[in-house]
Amino acid sequence: MKKYVAEFIGTYALVFCGTGAIVINQETAGAVTHVGVAITFGLIVMSMIYAFGNISGAHINPAVTLSFAIAKRFPFKEVFPYIISQLIGALAASFTLKFLFPVNELLGATIPAGTDMQSFVLELLLTFFLMLVIMNVAHGSKEQGMFAGLAIGAVVALEALFAGPICGASMNPARSIGPAIASGHLESLWVYIVAPVLGTAASIPVFNYIRQ
Repeated sequence: MKKYVAEFIGTYALVFCGTGAIVINQETAGAVTHVGVAITFGLIVMSMIYAFGNISGAHINPAVTLSFAIAKRFPFKEVFPYIISQLIGALAASFTLKFLFPVNELLGATIPAGTDMQSFVLELLLTFFLMLVIMNVAHGSKEQGMFAGLAIGAVVALEALFAGPICGASMNPARSIGPAIASGHLESLWVYIVAPVLGTAASIPVFNYIRQ
């Protein structure tokens, strides 16, 4: 149960701070800036890894949890409760933001700037690279060590910096599901569920081949 609580809190913090930065940026006419939003996502991911990496692994991402299981670094019996904890955390954070900013339309929801396919390919590639880094710095299914949080947080910030304006750079189904449900904007949500799962899963055989 401690692991599930850690995943709930970690995902709550990720969505609250990350999408909260997007919402506050809109509410303040750009005071946070796009760069600030990207850095916020990177920093909160890094912080949660250092806070909960030794407890639950700080997956805070259903696609990462599933891919750890595919890589046989995480028991499949734990996948469902982990994902449920992550989704509840994301939803709770998004409804907190809806309470705080009731007139904000999107609440940080990820909406493609171009076509769904363009964002699908971007999200797939972003999560592919993200999972490759995670696999290299994680110990088993736990993201621990001095540099794990820094490396993973840096990748999240980097990818959000350049891809965010086009696809939202979600890289995380929970991060997209929370604000989508809270705001009622479910259009294109499938992109942010399917692409990250495929992207992270595709990185596993590549990682195994390279490391052999």
